[in-house]
Amino acid sequence: MNNEQEGKTEAAFKNFGKKVDQFVEELDEASQRLNKEFQEKYEELKTSAEQLREEAKNKDRWKEVEANLQKAGEELKKAFEAAFRKKQP
Repeated sequence: MNNEQEGKTEAAFKNFGKKVDQFVEELDEASQRLNKEFQEKYEELKTSAEQLREEAKNKDRWKEVEANLQKAGEELKKAFEAAFRKKQP
């Protein structure tokens, strides 16, 4: 191999090395962006899950309130029926 060929080969390897370094740098930047996006989505999902959990608790609470109101309504109905029932002689 002569000096000119060695120089061309060396330049080609240098150029290839620079491209590999640039690719690794771009890959690292993309990885950081994806990691940031993942973290943001993860936080959004955690917030959504917490909201759903709270809504579920509220629904259970409202079911209990609804059941108690229904019982109270039935008791009120009985009270009115008793109050306005004709007395038997």
